Amino acid sequence: MWDALVGVVKNAYTAGLGEGAVPRPLIMPLVRGELVGMAWVRPLKVGQDALVGIAEMANIAAAAGADEVILAWETHDVATACELPIVGPAPCLNMVLATREGHVLHQFPYDEQLLSRSAEGWASVAPDWKPAPAPQPGAELVPPIQAAVNFSFTPIKLDHPDPFGVTVVLMEEDGYRISLTEPFVR
Repeated sequence: MWDALVGVVKNAYTAGLGEGAVPRPLIMPLVRGELVGMAWVRPLKVGQDALVGIAEMANIAAAAGADEVILAWETHDVATACELPIVGPAPCLNMVLATREGHVLHQFPYDEQLLSRSAEGWASVAPDWKPAPAPQPGAELVPPIQAAVNFSFTPIKLDHPDPFGVTVVLMEEDGYRISLTEPFVR
């Protein structure tokens, strides 16, 4: 499952960069090894809003009762949005696999190869994936990602017969893009 999800995310990054945009941070909750779906962060304002918006991605995992989560983000993109220093390789696709017991950070650094530039100055690039460093169990994570990991395993208490469904609707209303797998569509 891990290799398949890494492939999906790398393909999405390749497509996004080819269109001139870095894909937004993403969370993929799993319940008993089954993928619940994917949720991309809502549009963010630089600063505190970005910190909160990224951390709130955890709501879908918490509502689903996830026992594992995978988060993906680009080093420079999250650092810029959250006004944090760049830590680690950049540009770099980061993916963390987390459970209640801990997490492992996987990094996929790349060089950007310019494909084209629009008249407005937008660059279309292709990632030239570099060798990945060894996975890093317990590695320090940037604050909003660490918060998302922590909150993913904090039960949500909603007085509603379908707390997961309500959470999905509320997140979509806030601008999160959510795609659920068939068993979790309600």
